[in-house]
Amino acid sequence: MNRILTIEDDAATASEIALELDAHGMTVTTCGDGPQGLALALQGGYDLITLDRMLPGLDGLSLVKHLRNSGQNTPVLMISALSDVDERVKGLRAGGDDYITKPFDLAELTARVEVLLRRHNSLPTTQLTVSDLTVDLITRQAIRAGQSLSLMTKEFQLLVFLMRNAGQVLPKRLLLEVVWNLHFDPSTNLIEVHIGRLRKKIDLPGMEPLIQTLRGSGYRLTRPIEHVKG
Repeated sequence: MNRILTIEDDAATASEIALELDAHGMTVTTCGDGPQGLALALQGGYDLITLDRMLPGLDGLSLVKHLRNSGQNTPVLMISALSDVDERVKGLRAGGDDYITKPFDLAELTARVEVLLRRHNSLPTTQLTVSDLTVDLITRQAIRAGQSLSLMTKEFQLLVFLMRNAGQVLPKRLLLEVVWNLHFDPSTNLIEVHIGRLRKKIDLPGMEPLIQTLRGSGYRLTRPIEHVKG
């Protein structure tokens, strides 16, 4: 049974999270402020932490930085009412593994928790796999359907970020901030150029495309639809 630490200062939200995760077979411990949450997290023994961005005593960003600096690698799902891309980037860079904004659907939160648990429980791993595409993080080699792909440095970094967040829509602004460490410039076509190059190398002729463009929203790496015969 997975043990979850929920650090949330809103008692009603904390109760809803605890009840939902408990219904899915998880044991949840809740606390309502940053210092207590950090102390509990540093004690260890938790499989995942849900962490509110705004907390009394110690904010969520500072808390997760303390955790990572201490060597704690427990997966952290950050929760915040701050929904803009800058805040998501800050949360991910501070050491968060995923980010969900308020108000959120409890079913989505549970799904994200389950994904993070599966990812963490499968560690250590040096490979990422989506469908028939595999990336080796040590050798920096990418292979699709048995064919080795020649990727430039930024293409590789972009692909890794897409694969780590497979199924999620990633805005151009987020990609620019995380992969290039640049502030968003609406006039730049840097993302479009690299996505175009990556798509030509990843989505080979005769294969179902993995990279999707969602106009006005961003890009997503997804699994091809499986066609069932019969």
